[in-house]
Amino acid sequence: MEANIAYYCLHKLHKWPHEFLGLSRYEKAVVIAAIEMKMKNDKIEAARAKRKRG
Repeated sequence: MEANIAYYCLHKLHKWPHEFLGLSRYEKAVVIAAIEMKMKNDKIEAARAKRKRG
């Protein structure tokens, strides 16, 4: 799981994986929660856009 989040941080947040991996347990939890919320919202927006096109 941490590797996937570190990958996301690199490509989407432009942060090096070691920056994420160096965070405290609680800071990692905040980052992970924020990424999960963004991914959920992105999925909802994609579904809306698909409905409008379709």
